[in-house]
Parts: sequence; structure tokens; C-alpha cells
Amino acid sequence: MATKSTRDHLIDTGLKLMHSNGYNATGLTEILKEADVPKGSFYHHFGSKEDFAAAALERYTTREAQHAASVLIASKISPLKRLKRYFMDLVKLYGQKGAIHGCMMGRFSLEMAAQNPQLRKQISVTFAHWQHTIATVVEQAVAHEELPAGTDPESVAGFLLNSWEGALLRSQAEASDAPLELFMQIAFDQLLKKHSNA
Repeated sequence: MATKSTRDHLIDTGLKLMHSNGYNATGLTEILKEADVPKGSFYHHFGSKEDFAAAALERYTTREAQHAASVLIASKISPLKRLKRYFMDLVKLYGQKGAIHGCMMGRFSLEMAAQNPQLRKQISVTFAHWQHTIATVVEQAVAHEELPAGTDPESVAGFLLNSWEGALLRSQAEASDAPLELFMQIAFDQLLKKHSNA
């Protein structure tokens, strides 16, 4: 197995810390101490903490996109069942019982989007891609007659994504999975299930 590069090691370490604590609460000294890497090595690979955060966010979104594709795309399971399974996975990963609570993009949106155009654009593009991935499955559900023919996949996907992020945020505020459970109930037991033939 190839040895992880110093750059990759820094990104993985910083990603974990920033996902857990947020951007502002994660100092460079803390990242370097946790990674056991000297400051000179950090600045050899990154021009600033902001550049580093962008790289960490890119790795996070790449990983999340791979997970989404593995569950949502290329499966014989019905589209709506895939979609429900995907969000159930997210509850397990980022709910109160997950190793790290919350969504890193959500944290960065609250902390950095208003003051950092580079990260704001990166977050916006990532959300758009995420929404389109979900919309692809909704479109398949329409094709399988699980949803009405007039359904707008992008609008449904946007609603699901926005509702998920809001539920996740409230889940963190209340230290409870109840908002996530409510999201799952309303989204899949009412809004999407009532037109399903499954």
C-alpha cells in the first residue's frame, strides 16, 4: 500500500477537525499538532488556511459524491427505495449517533459563505451537483410511475436537500435525531410514498 503523502495526511486530519468543530474553531496550530507536521510543510502545500479549507471541502464533497453514487445510481432497487435508503444512511452517518455530527457543507455555509467568495462558490456548485444527483433518481421514479408524470425532479430534489439540511441543523441545536426522523417521515411516508406503487 502506498504511503499517504504529507498533503493528503494534512487534508484528512484537517477535514476531520473542521467537520467536527467548524472552520473558525479549528486553528492551524491544532491541525499541525494533530497531524504531527511542521508549519513549514503546511505552507509548502497550501498558501493559507482558506486554501487548505477549500482542499478539505473538496475531499469531503468528493467522498460524499462517491457515497451518493454508490447508493443512488446503478441499482436494481426501485428509485424511491434507493432514495430513502440514501437518506437513512445519512442519518446514521451524520445524526447524533454518527461519528461526526452534522454536514461539513452546512457548517461552512453558516461560517464562511458570506465572507469568503471562493468557498461560497465551491459550496454552491457542490449543492447544485448534489441536487442534480437526487433529481436523477426522482426522474427515474417518475419513469417507473412511482411519482406523477408532472413531477419536476429538480424542484423535488431541491426541496428534499433543503429540508434535509434544515433538519440536520436543528438536530445539532437540539442534540436529538427527532428532526431527522420527522424529515424521513414526512418526505418518504407522506410526500413521496402516497404516489408510490411499491
